[in-house]
Amino acid sequence: MSIACIEARRAGETIAQLTDVASLDHPESDSHITIFTDKTGVVKAARLLLSSVTKVLVLADRVVIKQIITSRNKVLATMEQLEKVSSFQEFVQIFSQFGNEMVEFAHLTGDRQNDLKDEKKKARMAASRAVLEKCTMMLLTASKTCLRHPDCESARINKDGVFHRMRLALEQVIEIVTDSRPNGENEVAPISIYTGIKEFKNKVEGLRENLYFLSKENLSTMLEVILEHTEDFTDSAYTSHEHREHILELSKQAKMELEQLVSVWMQAQNQKTKDLMEDLEVAILKTCQCMNELKREVHSAATSLAADLLKYHTDHMILKALKITGVEGNLEAVAEYTCKLSEQKEQLVEMCRLLRHVSGTEPLEITCIHAEDTFQVTGPQIISAAETLALHPSSKIAKENLEVFCEAWESQLSDMSMLLREINDVFEGRRGEKRVYLSLPRPGKHNANLKTLKPVKLDTEEQAKIAKLGLELHLLTSDVDSETEKWEDQENEIVQHGQGMSSMAYSMYLFTRGEGLLKTTQDLFHQAEIFATEGMKLASALQVFSEQVHDDDKPLLMLEAEKLIPICKQLQITAKTSVQGKSATFTKVDACIQKTRNVMTLLCQLLPICSRLMRKNKAGNGYLKPAPPWREGRTRTGTNAHTPERRVEMFGIKSLENHLTKMTFLESK
Repeated sequence: MSIACIEARRAGETIAQLTDVASLDHPESDSHITIFTDKTGVVKAARLLLSSVTKVLVLADRVVIKQIITSRNKVLATMEQLEKVSSFQEFVQIFSQFGNEMVEFAHLTGDRQNDLKDEKKKARMAASRAVLEKCTMMLLTASKTCLRHPDCESARINKDGVFHRMRLALEQVIEIVTDSRPNGENEVAPISIYTGIKEFKNKVEGLRENLYFLSKENLSTMLEVILEHTEDFTDSAYTSHEHREHILELSKQAKMELEQLVSVWMQAQNQKTKDLMEDLEVAILKTCQCMNELKREVHSAATSLAADLLKYHTDHMILKALKITGVEGNLEAVAEYTCKLSEQKEQLVEMCRLLRHVSGTEPLEITCIHAEDTFQVTGPQIISAAETLALHPSSKIAKENLEVFCEAWESQLSDMSMLLREINDVFEGRRGEKRVYLSLPRPGKHNANLKTLKPVKLDTEEQAKIAKLGLELHLLTSDVDSETEKWEDQENEIVQHGQGMSSMAYSMYLFTRGEGLLKTTQDLFHQAEIFATEGMKLASALQVFSEQVHDDDKPLLMLEAEKLIPICKQLQITAKTSVQGKSATFTKVDACIQKTRNVMTLLCQLLPICSRLMRKNKAGNGYLKPAPPWREGRTRTGTNAHTPERRVEMFGIKSLENHLTKMTFLESK
């Protein structure tokens, strides 16, 4: 790399010297143009510059690939450690390291995804990164459940499934960045009906220009492949009788039209009369029209099925029933609802397969395949999580684990609704219209006074930046939840504030994904303001706690606690500042999430210190002064303010379900 950079610099300097007018004694010139005599030298230097810059770019690309591979290897090594842990304490330590490594990997792969020119590879990378992000939370709860119930077979199966899926996703990322597959095998992607019809029509229409560029056997084979794929529709139990009949009729008609086309085509090859060429044109038009009707029919069959299924399953009744029967410990009812979930999974998998045929573009095809894999994998994982909860109905962590997998299922169903709209857009010719990013400014109750406010579209870099920050925030909320759960006294004011802030930060993370209760940027800013207020309250609680402590760690606590107030004040000021325009709004969103991340990072450092001081003083290793009488009323008031009813009012929006953000490590049986 260094040598290539030196070569590039020398070539640039050579060109600069050769084109420096001041250094030339007698340039041949007129009033407008200077002509240099050493053209050969300039050309050589330009070629050298191009060659050396190309080397720099190629080497830089190799460096990035090696960074991603190294990061992947670190993640895999830590995952192996996580699989082997036998204690909660060891798990927390290793998972914290794992979280940091996943953030680094997300940054590197996110940048790589933005650099990819191939839309197909970009879609595959996005799918793999989505799997890794969702599986990070699944890995946390599944591992904790397995640690809590080490003899439970369903808990072990659940955990193993998450690890296996993460490894596959990591491997796919490496395949994409290195452009290779294991054992040197080539990827054979199944051809969709849309793709087959498009290629078939191109060949048929090509006969207008050249009657001899392909054989009739090739054309017949192409149609046979297309009609074989239509059997996915006609053989499907979920295709309506009407659609099935229409597809069969059009398939039969397509064969007849091709026979007629081939007949005229063969005659035209022998003699190009005007009448034969007109007959050929008619045959081409009829064949293409028939294929268009077939395409329209399979599109209607797939999209109508998808719309009906998504509408039918929008209430998530089976998931709700599994949660209820699991908590009740009703094994028979759980078995009944797991069978129903398996049926639902088969329906959704079939829907994804049919949608892939009519997706219209390679990136959307890949998204359909990713959705199919997600339903295939998540269904059995929900079942194993539900069985674990039914076997241990009083287990909070088993309940939380089931919630996480159900959330993934619901999220994928929501993604399918968006995918269906994208597929319809392509079919109707609106392919160029990009969807509005869900986390962008939209008219809402907090900005109703604005006359006109249109949704703003973020470019790729802005979306990637927000997504990275969101992932970091997500992992920090997991760390904070893990720390708060170590406290024996869950009613402690510091714990209450920490849990509240974690809940709000998690809702802000969901905002970066276009999910959750925060729908507009004004919702986000309002949440950030309340988050900062809660941080100020935590700072006050830490001040009270520090006054009661006499220990060597007290200065460290005071040092970290003093950092909290200025950061929270900065966040408050940022959230209250009014802005207008896309650029300013994005900058404010970015600043709010960054400052929230900084507060959560500080919180991750403060909570272990407080917990350690609390344990020391309880063990008699330190001195904890009793709170003065005038403080007692304040402490009680602070605790009462964090009851669930009070918290809803304080957040300004209903907080996310506690079992999603409070991850219980130790629980009573």
